Amino acid sequence: MTHALFITFEGIDGSGKSTQARLLHDNLQSQGIDTVLTREPGGSPGAEEIRRLVLEGDPERWSAETEILLFTAARRDHLERLIEPSLAAGRTVICDRFADSTRMYQGLSRGNLRQKVDELHRLMIRREPDLTLLIDMDPETGLSRAKGRQGHEERFEDFGLGLQQRMRDGFLALAAEFPERFRIIDGDRSQEEVAAEVLSISRKALA
Repeated sequence: MTHALFITFEGIDGSGKSTQARLLHDNLQSQGIDTVLTREPGGSPGAEEIRRLVLEGDPERWSAETEILLFTAARRDHLERLIEPSLAAGRTVICDRFADSTRMYQGLSRGNLRQKVDELHRLMIRREPDLTLLIDMDPETGLSRAKGRQGHEERFEDFGLGLQQRMRDGFLALAAEFPERFRIIDGDRSQEEVAAEVLSISRKALA
């Protein structure tokens, strides 16, 4: 027997978390567990529109404060239209990034705005994941992978290696702050090894 969980993946750009979220979804589905795979920013039509605004264009397109508002708006719509209805229906939700990414990227990247992020989260979101899987990786390797994708959603990668190093340190500190839900997974291994550990941790949580 299993029960529905809200599982999130976090990590720096290029850590492989999107791939691991998809693999976990596929593995659990193959074992008969009803899962929904989604992402942030995005996951609902309105949130996907906001995604294009915040992930494309010049790195200085938005101030950090404006980004916090945009990400919170996208998350609220995602929560209302997909996450909460799916959990209420007994489906496990697997999400590529959630509020922890906003705590890091907008809360720490350009000044100490973490308090504002947390205040908005308490006011508008009021939900934390049941399980957060942090794919930890060397920032230089992660950035090289992310830039190698040559996609059009590289606004945060364009801030450079310094930001990725700060984000890695920040994510590890966040894992220490919320030890009850965070699990740190070494991402500097083969995709198969990481996926096996992700599945093992998730199955234990679901049981």
